[in-house]
Amino acid sequence: MRLTQLKWISEKREKELNKLNIFTVEDLVRFFPRNYLDLTEKVRLSQCYHNDVVLIACRVVASPQVVYTGRRSFIKVWCEQNGEMFSAVWFNAPYVKSKLKEGEYLFYGRVQNRYGMLSMVNPVFEPMERNYRLKGIVPVYPLKGTLTQKVMRDAVSEGLKYVLPESIIPEHLVKKYALSSLGAAYKEIHNPSSMQKKDAAAERIALEEYFLLISAFKCIKGGKEDARLIDYNCSAREVKEFCARFGFEFTDGQKRAVNDIYENLKAPTRMNRLLQGDVGSGKTAVALCAIYMAVKSGHQAAFIAPTEVLAAQNYRLIQKYFPEYKAVYLSGAAKAKEKKEAKELLLTGQASIVCGTHAVIQKDVCFNDLALCVCDEQHRFGVAQRSALGEKGVGTDMLVMSATPIPRTLSLIFYGDLDISEIKDKPAAKAETITAVIPASKYNDMLEYIGREARAGNRSYFVCPKIEGDEEGSAMSVTELYDELKNRLPRVKFALLHGKMKDAEKAEIMAGFKEGRYDCLVSTTVIEVGIDVPEATIMVIYNAERFGLSQLHQLRGRVGRGTKKSYCFLLTGSESEEARERLNVLKNNSDGFKIAEYDLKMRGGGDFMGTRQSGRLLGEIRNLRYPAEVIFTAKKISDEAFALQDNAKIREYALKKYDSLREVVLN
Repeated sequence: MRLTQLKWISEKREKELNKLNIFTVEDLVRFFPRNYLDLTEKVRLSQCYHNDVVLIACRVVASPQVVYTGRRSFIKVWCEQNGEMFSAVWFNAPYVKSKLKEGEYLFYGRVQNRYGMLSMVNPVFEPMERNYRLKGIVPVYPLKGTLTQKVMRDAVSEGLKYVLPESIIPEHLVKKYALSSLGAAYKEIHNPSSMQKKDAAAERIALEEYFLLISAFKCIKGGKEDARLIDYNCSAREVKEFCARFGFEFTDGQKRAVNDIYENLKAPTRMNRLLQGDVGSGKTAVALCAIYMAVKSGHQAAFIAPTEVLAAQNYRLIQKYFPEYKAVYLSGAAKAKEKKEAKELLLTGQASIVCGTHAVIQKDVCFNDLALCVCDEQHRFGVAQRSALGEKGVGTDMLVMSATPIPRTLSLIFYGDLDISEIKDKPAAKAETITAVIPASKYNDMLEYIGREARAGNRSYFVCPKIEGDEEGSAMSVTELYDELKNRLPRVKFALLHGKMKDAEKAEIMAGFKEGRYDCLVSTTVIEVGIDVPEATIMVIYNAERFGLSQLHQLRGRVGRGTKKSYCFLLTGSESEEARERLNVLKNNSDGFKIAEYDLKMRGGGDFMGTRQSGRLLGEIRNLRYPAEVIFTAKKISDEAFALQDNAKIREYALKKYDSLREVVLN
């Protein structure tokens, strides 16, 4: 059903909705609120902490003004609440000047309390007029452009009159698991009668989505094992001799993983294995052993990584540990002549190993005898990309690796077609990493310490969540921090690294940091995975409360990779109890799998499998809050539904619902 068939939706508004990926009325009712205004929960601004997100009632006492600061401008207005004055500011929102007038409003947004000066940044606002007085629990949608909350609420309410999704779960399973009506859940999620019923509706909708997702995975995986078409004649003794090249004793976990892979490659069916290991557990060494088994048997192997920096690092390792084999490097940033030469060597079989990025997956990259594909940080690659790589050989074996720990229960659900090896121990020689939450009063002391460490030859990372200035004023950016640190520590050599740089520039900066031409690297999370600089002993993370615990653990894993004691300093812009509790979990725990389990329990399935980790996969329910148990219940129901003879409708609907599944990255 077209959007323009609804009241109040003109073609102009339809175009605005299209920018939110809303193209039909079905899309509209699946566009869930990102938050709710509980009008029974208004607070006093003076009682709020810095960075709290709250709802307040206030009076705008003056017309909005445009304030210019250098090349940037923002809208500022003065407000009053219970006799206390505060300001509100909006960045990149020129429409506020014409929309906001003197009078009573509801403001919902982030509080700033800098040196006793109260303000709100980019608050959503609603007029408290007689003909439009909000009551009860009101949805707040993530909007763009000129769309207002009132327009969206009215449009969704109208859309619900025509479209109410129906459950695809078989009726007898709906009764067995006492599931409520899916249509009723959609009504409740957009117009909740209570916060408790809103939460129950979110669980019901999430359960349906995971049921369809897991069912779609079942259809794609097929449950069949491919017969082995490639012979490996590398002996166990030869593998053991190769392991000796590393100069250290493998841990028990590494030995088990190597043995799992060896048995897979000798088995009558093709290998499809996930290698999970915490940061610093030695997954790469295991992967190199797998590559050796392939090339020693006379075949070719591909080793791909999601970033230029990590791929180049892997290529250097291949050159170091495989001097007797020809290896080539392929990336999008490589020169045309280098690409052409590498492709010819692979096609003719003169090159045994290729390292690279997504460029290896391109159609014009052909192999003479590809036997093994290794995907480093596999969650950055889509299902289709891994399949395309595997199809470059005949019966190619696949090893995918992840340093982002996934709770084992979730691994079994989303990677049910993979054998799983976990490396839970770490090499004994790895240095201890101490984690500390640094209060504002100790910030200068921390910088002085880092300056002394730099003069002693130790290197540091500084990580920020954003590249450029934060419009809310609550998060440090790498560009701002880079300029500040150069002034604060003039004797220290700093380098700047972020995702908007060209690949060649990033590679040059990383090389300079590894070689010691720079003491400190100011970066975004582009350094989150795989970067190995043993001389780096300090990790500083700004606005740590904005990251998931697993991501913080990944960042912490960039230090402590040598033999020196290392430190991870966490700086937070939030004083909330929840933020302190989460960071203390990281401070007191070094086991990535335990941290992931805690993260899942604390943040719920909505955050853990929703926004960041699953990309577009579960975009529709990214704003819903629901417990992780919903995922496991959906798995049980899907298993029972597929045990039925008549499940063609489920298969058809599930694949249609997730028709882009093969393009999605999973974490």
